[in-house]
Amino acid sequence: MEFSELYAKAKSVVNPRRLSEFAEAGGVGAAILAANGEVYTGVSIDTACSMGFCAEHAAAAAMITSGEQVVLKMVAVNWDGRILPPCGRCREFISQLHPDNLNAQVMVDDNTVVTLRELLPYLWHSF
Repeated sequence: MEFSELYAKAKSVVNPRRLSEFAEAGGVGAAILAANGEVYTGVSIDTACSMGFCAEHAAAAAMITSGEQVVLKMVAVNWDGRILPPCGRCREFISQLHPDNLNAQVMVDDNTVVTLRELLPYLWHSF
């Protein structure tokens, strides 16, 4: 699967909305291509007291729920279509789900794809 297709799947779930006085969701969408060839998507949930989570976490949770854990490719997209590199928490989270995830290709902007390993050059668990 090309990144253009993965991007389109991430963008398709973006739907910014207020859930309550204290929570918003859908401002960022993410898509993960797993080793089984399936694509898993998720959206961000932001809460007033920082208990929400990133779109990559939601997509990874859907992947885990389906019995998968190896990520081949991933991308996150903002509400305006801009590609967002994963935050440090997401990088670390995905890296711990399976050792092979360090080889996952991550789109970090329109013309740049790097491995998760490149985004985590000094892993605490690799020493």
